[in-house]
Amino acid sequence: MTATIEEHLRSIVGAAHFRPASDVDAVRGRQPKFFVEPGSEKELAAVLRASNEMGLSVIPRGGGTKLGWGNPPARADVVLSTTRLNRIVEHVWSDLTVTVEAGCTFQKLSDALAQHGQRLALDPLRPKQATIGGVLSTNDSGALRLRFGALRDLIIGVTIALPDGTLASSGGKVVKNVAGYDLPKLVTGAFGTLGVITRAVFRLHPLPRNSKTLSISGCTLEETQRLLLAVQDSKLAHASLQARFTQAAEPVVDILFEGTDAGIAAQESQLRELAGASSVNFASHAVWSVSQELWKSSDASALVKFSVLPASIGKAMESIHLVANTHQLRWSCVAQATGIGWLRLDGSAENIHASLTLLRSEFGRDSASLVLFHRPPQTPQFDAWGAPGDSLSLMRAVKNQFDPKNTLNPGRFLGGI
Repeated sequence: MTATIEEHLRSIVGAAHFRPASDVDAVRGRQPKFFVEPGSEKELAAVLRASNEMGLSVIPRGGGTKLGWGNPPARADVVLSTTRLNRIVEHVWSDLTVTVEAGCTFQKLSDALAQHGQRLALDPLRPKQATIGGVLSTNDSGALRLRFGALRDLIIGVTIALPDGTLASSGGKVVKNVAGYDLPKLVTGAFGTLGVITRAVFRLHPLPRNSKTLSISGCTLEETQRLLLAVQDSKLAHASLQARFTQAAEPVVDILFEGTDAGIAAQESQLRELAGASSVNFASHAVWSVSQELWKSSDASALVKFSVLPASIGKAMESIHLVANTHQLRWSCVAQATGIGWLRLDGSAENIHASLTLLRSEFGRDSASLVLFHRPPQTPQFDAWGAPGDSLSLMRAVKNQFDPKNTLNPGRFLGGI
């Protein structure tokens, strides 16, 4: 049976792009059997159809930067790589749209768009390795979402391969496109459980003429919360706004202005008035990579993404500080003004587990969420997503409609989907 499967998959992609899976292909402790790297959408769809018919589970993979996110797969038979689907299919710069294959890295796309003074206004983790398909599947975004919206606001079209081998497309190449079912928004953040994204169409924005980052320090936690809300309630046209927290230092607020020199100078003046006695200084653009720095040397750390109301950021930091100190953990955090943040916890696996349990309970009381994307290997089992809520039955119905045999990423998503 194994020989028959190998022969069939090899015949689809060619011998050079099929191999038995190795240890480096393991996904959260599950060892796949085969690694397949199709070179076209049709080949990818054929691999998916064959796997589905033979009862094999499929783990889609792009750059592998987020392969450890979510729960361990219930089964892992075939790793389906999209790295050969890496073309920028069409850049209609006059319409501010681009069509790109899923295996293209975010950095490659950004470099190509910059030649025409444009950008996909997004700042995902590890842009040099992260692929468009992976960024979409995990709904990854950074501080720029405050001004330009999340991925669901930027994607206007998508093509996905369904488990039965169908290539389904939705949306189009124009920004004002509302015809048909909104498949792009559905697959964004679905963790590859509904279909494998093969290409996407995005709306673009011009690159700014100039930009300037300022950091505000000398605030207490309470003052930091007030400042974040005051900036958001002002007439400032900032592109990004975040706050950095650690247990050993005062909070720091970072703000990014984009535009003309005169416009940036006028906004800086307004910001200084809002900041009052707090210190406002020029900062390196590197401060917007702080969330990526949290992932460095993270094997013995827990990395958590949380979402709270913007007015509750200060309260969330108080809870984190209290719980982490009680369990003797080191911690650092960066929170966007939208209420989305990344938290890193360092310490013993047992204490990390106890802290995560308490924090999830605390956040849950305020209708906030806490998702675990990385934990030390020795940490007791901890569900990545938490309680699924009332939407689980609907999500399972959608999953059953798209993937009735549970072929794609089984068990990795919310509620064991």
